[in-house]
Amino acid sequence: MGTKSLKRRVRDSQNPPMAVAAPPRRKPRSYVTVSVLLSATLLAFVIFLLLAPSNTWRAFQRGVSYDTVTVINEFPHDPQAFTQGLVYDTNDTFFESTGLYGKSSVRRVALRTGKVEDVQNMDTSLFGEGLTLLNNRLFQLTWLQKVGFIYNPKNLSKIATFNHDMKDGWGLATDGKVLFGSDGSSTLYQIDPQTFKAVSKQVVYYRSREVHNLNELEYINGEVWANVFMTDCIVRISPSDGIVLGWILLPKLRKELMQAGNNVDVLNGIAWDGEQKRIFVTGKLWPKLYEIKVSPINKPIEEGMIQQLCLPRPFKYP
Repeated sequence: MGTKSLKRRVRDSQNPPMAVAAPPRRKPRSYVTVSVLLSATLLAFVIFLLLAPSNTWRAFQRGVSYDTVTVINEFPHDPQAFTQGLVYDTNDTFFESTGLYGKSSVRRVALRTGKVEDVQNMDTSLFGEGLTLLNNRLFQLTWLQKVGFIYNPKNLSKIATFNHDMKDGWGLATDGKVLFGSDGSSTLYQIDPQTFKAVSKQVVYYRSREVHNLNELEYINGEVWANVFMTDCIVRISPSDGIVLGWILLPKLRKELMQAGNNVDVLNGIAWDGEQKRIFVTGKLWPKLYEIKVSPINKPIEEGMIQQLCLPRPFKYP
């Protein structure tokens, strides 16, 4: 071997040729597709949360309950009473507001017999609506007007009138401090009982859909319960933010009354006996008033069931 060849071999051994990197392996097509879909879904979800009302996001953090009812007791109820507001007082006594032109009234009713013990008939131009009792005063709304009335519960004499900020008068309830009101829309109002100005407005949502036709109201254990007009559903609402906490389904009550030959209208009227923890419901032109027990529905709720049963189109005025 010559001197040049020997030097070349020594140089080559000290500087081996650089290895050529292998081309990167391509991800399988299915893996790429899944990754893209997951990214797109996450992006869409983030955009939805950014655009959706704030209480829609809070709803994702809470569970919604679905309940049915068991009838504990049945009591007589005036089948001519177009019930618009129902309030439990004491000693098995109710106050009730009835509607229809020429038939509207405020009345005191005995629970056990259904007897009307006292009544204040309204002017024939007025259509009675929601009713509640606060600070020993009865507050009543009227339909298609922003005027309301205050009565003395002892003798149902009219004390005063008031005007409110809602678009219409439908439901009324109280937590002992403020008034809660509904006007047939998806808005739950908090009203100052001194000025009757709306101090808060919460739009009620269920899974990003507005719950329209909020009607008769009752405040029960920190929640506002509302009849949804034209349905057999009661929606349980968080008064602080309008979130739907649950649904109570009561289709059997009206169905059984109709099967018995009664010409009844829709479910309307919720009353709460805070001392004995009793819940009462009735409806427009119902011959019965029910004491009910609320219990969870054991079987899963089918997708779309609540939308079908409890979320009607917004009410259209005649």
